[in-house]
Amino acid sequence: MAEALRTGFPIKRALVADAERARDAGLSQLVAGLCAAGVSVEYVSQDQLDAISSHGAHQGIVLEVGAFPYAELADIVSRSGDGPALVVVLDHVTDAGNFGAIVRSAEVVGAAGVVIANKRAAEVNVGAYKTSAGAVMHLPIARVPNIARALEELKAAGFWVVGASEHAQASCWETGFEGRIALVMGSEGDGISRLVLESCDDLTKLPQLGVTESLNVAQATTALCYEWLRRNVESLSGARGREAM
Repeated sequence: MAEALRTGFPIKRALVADAERARDAGLSQLVAGLCAAGVSVEYVSQDQLDAISSHGAHQGIVLEVGAFPYAELADIVSRSGDGPALVVVLDHVTDAGNFGAIVRSAEVVGAAGVVIANKRAAEVNVGAYKTSAGAVMHLPIARVPNIARALEELKAAGFWVVGASEHAQASCWETGFEGRIALVMGSEGDGISRLVLESCDDLTKLPQLGVTESLNVAQATTALCYEWLRRNVESLSGARGREAM
């Protein structure tokens, strides 16, 4: 919650357990910050917070937030600069836990942003915020009406579109991951849709020796994000070193 305040996430009001505020110095400090930011603070009973929070996991405070400030696709393209960059594109991933974990991995490897569909897809909510460990606050997330059209815009910005599919011929170790990559991950049940698949420049898959069917979409995305980082880390380090000079 301190991260939400620090990053300017739209907070409408805060409900604070009256019994907790006097004995929790950290909570008192957070409340002071909310008041300084002009957020309305209301003191309520512990039972009231228990009733409105998920499984009573509120640590003495619950925030009522406004709509998440989604980015435009153009914002992500601008953030990607001119050199190596990664954009993770989710073709109707629906589970909030998977979505949050994907955003976390994308942010950790330095991706320029995440693109999601504006219908029939997970969005930024409390579950996604928790599973992303707050990464949704630090990485642009764009909602688009048409994933295939968004991929064409990314291609125009110099991105090579790579789709993750179990039907791919080459593993990620053999696929070109250098430079500007738009990594497309499909939904939990159906994978990448036909139209989006046709928009991909290349397909890839994770190498597998065991007998389990596959990793889930969040695990697979993490592995592929790190393969992109491994291929580009020297170029990225050099570019950031020049920026710091």
